[in-house]
Amino acid sequence: MKNKLQSTFMVLALLLIPGINFGQVAKAPNLKTVANFVLFSNDGLVSNTGTSQLTGNVGSNNGGLSNFGNVNGVMHDKDAATGQAKADLLVVCDSINASITKFNIAVQLGNGQILIPGVYAIGAPANLDLVLTLDGQGDPNAVFIIKILGTLNESSNAKVKLINKAQACNVFWKVQGQISIASGATMKGTVIADNAAFIMNTNDTLEGRAISTTGAITVNGIMAYTPIGCNIPLLTGPKAPTLGAAACYALFSTDGYVINTGTTKVTGDVGSNKGSAAGYSQLDVTGQIHLIPDGSTAQCAADLLLARTYADTIKYDIELLDPINFGRGLVLTPHVYRMNAAATLTDTLYLNALGDPNAVFIIQVNGGALAAAVKSTVKLINGTQAKNVFWKVDGEVDVYDHAVFCGTIIGSGAVKIFNTVTLNGRAMTTVGALTTDAMNIVASVIPLNCGTVGISSIEVINTEAVTIYPNPFSTSATILVNDVMQNNKIELRIYNVLGAEVMNTIITKQSTMLETSNLSSGVYFYKVISNNNIIQSGKLVSQK
Repeated sequence: MKNKLQSTFMVLALLLIPGINFGQVAKAPNLKTVANFVLFSNDGLVSNTGTSQLTGNVGSNNGGLSNFGNVNGVMHDKDAATGQAKADLLVVCDSINASITKFNIAVQLGNGQILIPGVYAIGAPANLDLVLTLDGQGDPNAVFIIKILGTLNESSNAKVKLINKAQACNVFWKVQGQISIASGATMKGTVIADNAAFIMNTNDTLEGRAISTTGAITVNGIMAYTPIGCNIPLLTGPKAPTLGAAACYALFSTDGYVINTGTTKVTGDVGSNKGSAAGYSQLDVTGQIHLIPDGSTAQCAADLLLARTYADTIKYDIELLDPINFGRGLVLTPHVYRMNAAATLTDTLYLNALGDPNAVFIIQVNGGALAAAVKSTVKLINGTQAKNVFWKVDGEVDVYDHAVFCGTIIGSGAVKIFNTVTLNGRAMTTVGALTTDAMNIVASVIPLNCGTVGISSIEVINTEAVTIYPNPFSTSATILVNDVMQNNKIELRIYNVLGAEVMNTIITKQSTMLETSNLSSGVYFYKVISNNNIIQSGKLVSQK
């Protein structure tokens, strides 16, 4: 009986302790459109200095935006989106204010402190030092709400850490005063400065949102990104362009020569539909070198034009405002991006698929060239695949020495890939020459039918100069000179897929039978030469 009475008194005592409510489970406020913003002020200037890496929208409903470069989000300055966010933020603040406090804690946060899920209240200005850990206790839906009656100062290099399935999307701070985060600090959650300014300094990291109801938001060289999780829809990006026969090629020009110097390693076909492919060794190319235009290059040109038209006309989601400073640690997520001027990639660009290996990125460089600087890098993270990255460029493309580039380049000007570049993808252009110099390129996911692209079951080549039939042929073929003026002036050269000449015949009659029994089954290419000029070229197929 004595032990039973003691237990009853202990329970009653705990229930009477101020600020403890064991029946209360913290509920996350519904952010609605506020969730789209990484930086937002109802009434205040939102400004940046230095190079900040931001993922999420940036907006002010009254005060303006200042000095932002490339932001992985949409800039909103006193528009319909900020007006709606202002209304939604008022509801969010009311919801947090109405949440029932479970724990009253001291003004000193961090220093190894661990908090479990719940609603916390601090009755005076607070400081956060060293490490504050939020422990989700194995529940990914665990919610943390921290209400501070006064300012919040987070010291240099202090950190908020999440453990045991705690998520930044379920962490909320509401501060009745200015929020100041010193350099090198890490913060987690949606952080609201109520009627005061919000200041973040160099090398700060925020997984969440920086919000002010009335006050300026000032950031300087930070990384901040809206959190994922909590049923937030995953980004998948747009539908990818359909490459068709262009997927067979690693290097291709619709209207210009394709030429190499040095030892270039290629996985994929190499060719041009107008001009020639030269300087590539079959020993270094895992694929077919199309020395002259043929059915495959014609099909590639047609399909490439369709892919480019799609990539050019699809509506963009995000405009990158500082193309000349593209890269520099910028992180992009699956979207259609637009740059309205020539772009220069410097340092590192990160493409983050957010864990979805099928996520697609389309980057439009409108009205200008694209240059990837020496040693610049496109880095694929969190599941991004090069086959799902597409660059549509309206001008020349230059990828300089030692750069690492990823994705399919679809240009409309000259493409130059310089010494020791690594390209995980494809370099293609609808207009202009393509040149490479001792580089390495791998075209990902090459279709299995590339060897038969552009070949019909019965193909008769009938052009102005000569007709060759039947095609496909077996043990013989006939070449018919259509222009009698070319008699005694025609040379026929036939090449195998390795580019080696396998037949050379002078045509002296209007009709000549060619003995082809020594040619094994496969694809061949020919040139018809008159007066040292190529007057016709095409593809032949031997079927035994």
